[in-house]
Formats: sequence, structure tokens, C-alpha cells
Amino acid sequence: MTQTNTPASLPAGRPVEELLAELRTLRAGDAPTRGGRTFAYVYDSGVPRLDELATAAYGVFATVNGLDPTVFPSVARLENDIVAMVSSVLGAPGAQGSFTSGGTESILLAVKAGRDHARAVRGVMQPQLVLPSTAHAAFHKAAHYLGLDTVVVPVDPVTFRAVPQAVAEAIGERTALVVASAPSYAHGVMDPVAEIAAAAAQRGVLCHVDACIGGWLLPFLARAGRPVEPFGLTVPGVTSLSVDLHKYGYADKGASVVLYRDAELRRHQYFAHAGWPGYPVVNPTVQGTKSAGLLAQAWAVLHHLGADGYTALARRVAAAADTLLEGLRAMDGVRVLGEPVGGLVAFTLTGAGGAPDLSLVLHTADEMRERGWYLQPQLSCADLPPNLHLTLTPATGDQVDGLLTDLAASVAAARASEPVTVDPASAELAAGLDPDTLTGEEAARLLAFAGLDAARGLPSRTAPVLALLDALPPRLKERMLTEFIGSLFRV
Repeated sequence: MTQTNTPASLPAGRPVEELLAELRTLRAGDAPTRGGRTFAYVYDSGVPRLDELATAAYGVFATVNGLDPTVFPSVARLENDIVAMVSSVLGAPGAQGSFTSGGTESILLAVKAGRDHARAVRGVMQPQLVLPSTAHAAFHKAAHYLGLDTVVVPVDPVTFRAVPQAVAEAIGERTALVVASAPSYAHGVMDPVAEIAAAAAQRGVLCHVDACIGGWLLPFLARAGRPVEPFGLTVPGVTSLSVDLHKYGYADKGASVVLYRDAELRRHQYFAHAGWPGYPVVNPTVQGTKSAGLLAQAWAVLHHLGADGYTALARRVAAAADTLLEGLRAMDGVRVLGEPVGGLVAFTLTGAGGAPDLSLVLHTADEMRERGWYLQPQLSCADLPPNLHLTLTPATGDQVDGLLTDLAASVAAARASEPVTVDPASAELAAGLDPDTLTGEEAARLLAFAGLDAARGLPSRTAPVLALLDALPPRLKERMLTEFIGSLFRV
């Protein structure tokens, strides 16, 4: 990570080409978003000119304000087209939805709809959100923002899938919404959606399916002949669903859709206010003013690729996953977690006793990064092991053999390295810290001691830092991460 100089004041003005050149220089220090070597955060279709189409479509609508479709009727036309296309794949008769900026906003809106529905229909004033431990962090963010209590249900430690009976037992009078994942981000495995949705329906509770990662891949895998468990709004008891089009829809970020079983349920996500002297406000989503450019580029990409195009791309993802999984399972000391169903794969590395080894996981991540690959490290959580996470896209298909070759070398190098250990002084210092009373200065000292100093950037090898984070209690870990990210965004 490189640091850049921030201007001390607003400049008088600079030439166009000079500014573009500086932006290109800044971009050169980032992980690549194309080429298939970054296995997180980016979704590369490998389709020629698709990026060009998205950029051009965005440009046509960049200055259109999506706030008011009565002034810009094209906004309603584009959104209705997108929602109709998504509903034709994942919806049911009568389904309605909204275009959002991404999975987090889609999830936040679904949680708001669940909260307000429970309040209006069942009189629930202190709502709860029931979710498996593998549900995306965005649900916890939504609960934090919207004032819901979370009831976290452990998953099966072998399959990493939610346990329907345990979820059913967690549903109570205060439950506003139950969550299932299709698939979960952390391990890429499918929760038993039908059973969870049935348990929710039996108690008169709404059920949201987080299909942000798999919603636009799994249906086309099924179309290509792969077995896929049903998870959409046609499943009895499923009342809402989120799907990101900037993931396996290959639109630019941010583009997502949240679907509801009907317009009456969707109404609970809306915000309207007429008690002020300005224009009457009605916001279907969290954002008010927003560029219609993102809407236009998603619309263009969906129309360009179409059902056959997405099916062909899904086949390529599946082929890459097949090759990768076969190679991983053939490696000594490598254990794939669960049964991945789509483009996500998580694996851990085991030590001499056969147990997951955090040091090997983190050293391997560093070794792979030095070889030009980015694999996402995931730390341990309760009884779930640390692991390396990969997101496969069509563009990664041609890279899997090279990845496996470098991975074997990286694992060998990791096993030959000194085990990463938490510095006793750091551990002792951390043990005495209370995240609720910790001052910014104390947090900064601990970060610097651990090797996280915003002025110097991240160390080239992050294993020691991540090992310390892994050892911290969750709330202290959250505080440290907050302080570090805050230190990056400081002028």
C-alpha cells in the first residue's frame, strides 16, 4: 500500500491530461482488476469490449439524477427493465423490487422492510434478526443501523451450512426476519433455504435469502446442467432476496437488486416525508440523489450478455472450480471447507497433527502475494478455522493451473518458514485493553507496535499483523480495525 500526498489547499486548476496521468499513476499501485490473478473483490468476465460498453452506457446517463423518475422518466424505464429481468430468473408472480448500489444497501433495505413489517403487522417493537454465524457482516451492519438485536445461530462445523432445526429454535415472538445464504460468502456453501424458509413461515416470520454472491451465477449453472438447490422467491416461505449484478452479472460496481414477494412488502423499505417546507420526499432506497449512470451500465450489460451469454460464462466458472478443487484436494495438508456450489472456494492448511494451522495459512497468503496472486485470508471465528478464500470468475479459468503450481511452492515455503507467533508484549498489552474505554492514542500505539502504521503503509508481509488480530477478542479486533482504517482516511 502506497501513501500519496494530499494537497494542502484547493488548487487553482490543472490541465486535463495531467490529471488523467496522475490518476493512472495512482491506479498502477492497486491490485489488478483484470487478468484473473486477483481472487477477491473483482469479477472479470473476460468478454471483449464489455468494460467499454459499461463505461459508454454510464457516460450517457452520468448526469441524470435518479432521485426523481417523474422528471427523468428514463430512470423508471431502466429500473423496471432490470428488476423484470432479475425477477424472471429469481422471482415469482407479483414480485417487485428495487435497484440499489450494492449488496450492503440491498440487505439494509430488506432488514428495514422486515423490521417495519413486524412492527406494523405483528406489533413487534424490539425486533430481532435471526441469522446463521456465516451470514454476511452486512446483516450485522443493518441491525446496528436499524436497531435490531441479532440472534446468531452456529452452523454445522463440518459442512459450514446453517442447521434448520437450530434456526427454527431461535425464532421467537420478537423475530422480524430470518436469513439464509445462497451461498454464504465465507465458504461458498448453500444454506438449506427451503427448510429455513419453511420454519420461518410456520411462525409467520419473513425470510430473506442473501443471494448477493450467487444469485446471478447459480441459476445459469442450473441452466448449464449443474445441480442447484432452489433458493429464489418460488421457494415457499422466501419473502425477499438480494442479488448483486456487479458480481456475476459483470456490471460495474455498484449494481444490485432487492426483490420482494409483492409490492405491499416492498413498501416497507420506502421512506417518505412531507412534513417540511421543501419538495415532497419519497426515497425507495437509502440513497436520494444518485447518478443514473450505474443503472444504465447494468441495463446495458444485462441486455448484451443475455441468458445464453450468462450460461456460457457460468460454464467457464464451473470448469475453473472443477480444476481448482481437484488440484486442492490432491495437495497434502490442504483441506477444502465444505462443498462449494459456485464460484467461491475456501481452504485451510493443516499442521502435523491435522489441525488447521493459522501460521501456514497466513504465510501462504504472503507467499502467493509475492508471486503476483491475491488470495483473501480469513481469520478463525469461534470453531470455524482460518482459511484462504478465492472468488473464481471466467477470466480465472486460464490461470488455475499456474495458480496451483505457485500455491504448491507457496505452501512448501510456508512450511519451511518460522511459525508466526504473537509477540508476548503485544499480547500482554492487548489483554489489558477495554475497547469501550480505549483512547485513540492507546489504539494508535498498539497498531504501531503490531506493525500497522498508516504513515508507512502495510508491511510487505502481513502474517504477523493478522496473527495478532486473530488472537484479539472480537470487539477489540473491531476497534483496532476501525482505528486503522480511520488512520488511512485522515488529512
